[in-house]
Amino acid sequence: MEGSRGDSVVVTVTLVNVTKKFGSVVAVDNVSLEIPDGKFTALLGPSGSGKTTLLYLIAGIYKPTRGKILFDERDVTKLKPNERNIGLVFQNYALYPHMKVFDNIAFPLRLAKKPKSYIEERVKRIARMLNIDHLLDRYPAQLSGGQQQRVALARALVKEPAVLLLDEPLSNIDAILRIRIRSELKRLQRDLGITTIYVTHDQSEALAMADKIVVIHNGRVQQEGTPHEVYRYPRNVFVASFIGNPPTNIFRASVDQSEAPCVLLPGSKYCPTGLLAKKLREARLREVLVGFRPEDAEIRGEVSGDGVYLYGEVYTIEPLGRENIITLRINGELVKVTAPPSETVRIGDKVYLRIPRDKIMLFHPKTEENLALI
Repeated sequence: MEGSRGDSVVVTVTLVNVTKKFGSVVAVDNVSLEIPDGKFTALLGPSGSGKTTLLYLIAGIYKPTRGKILFDERDVTKLKPNERNIGLVFQNYALYPHMKVFDNIAFPLRLAKKPKSYIEERVKRIARMLNIDHLLDRYPAQLSGGQQQRVALARALVKEPAVLLLDEPLSNIDAILRIRIRSELKRLQRDLGITTIYVTHDQSEALAMADKIVVIHNGRVQQEGTPHEVYRYPRNVFVASFIGNPPTNIFRASVDQSEAPCVLLPGSKYCPTGLLAKKLREARLREVLVGFRPEDAEIRGEVSGDGVYLYGEVYTIEPLGRENIITLRINGELVKVTAPPSETVRIGDKVYLRIPRDKIMLFHPKTEENLALI
């Protein structure tokens, strides 16, 4: 049954074994997924990953080749978009250039043949909510990109949809305005309590805005979870590398299985304990992929204190104001770390990197899965 929150109806969206093919191309590959009601869910992935196709399947613009889509217990797989009670905001906003802002927002209500007084009240109410009530007599061409984005959002929200679908709505806005609008959008979603699905290729947007992130690559769900879960506990190399800026450092290393399994590193070795050691031993791995995030490492002039140490040479230094990104060449690999501006190393210096043991990630060399999560 559909639930309600405030004035809005909210639903849980469920995909069951959904596949979408365009000819021989598999755009979405057997995806099963639950999008919780009243929450902000981001579909995150690179260009061509299948995230927009997935959104259009939920919207009803595309029909799945196989599988079904449920809004709560209601099967909407074969329903048209206007039968699903959704609001959709496209990347290019898709505003009608010959209509004033008021008429653009009112369009779905007029299509539904709502009374004139109702339309007037709803349009003005949603326009006030989005701070565009002073723009109702203007045409889209007279608006800035940020104002057009708000008009498109108002048109999607005016009919009180059960699900709000957003297809990279901030990608055409300059960087400074984008940061401001994403905070406004997050607050608006929280105030309305509407089930929201947001497509983006920008991992910083997903981390900043979403209650739940679904990472998609090659038409498949790679991982789903809270921002903290997908950032701190990536299930595979793709998720670890795609989320984070600078991305996770990944390099190949040998494993010594002669006694307790130990990963051989330039300057030291890492001998995991407990379940991870058992998995290394049972898999009889001779190599692993080692990963760590740039902010988890610190530069040291010598080995001192507990941790995993790597030895290398400072290759480049990128000052970014509040931090520096320092690239080191370690055993032929380029590794990035973040450091405070007070860090005094220079290009060519030989240094150690210290990484806490609990921040080291080990991935299977073939499947690229996180060994700690298998």
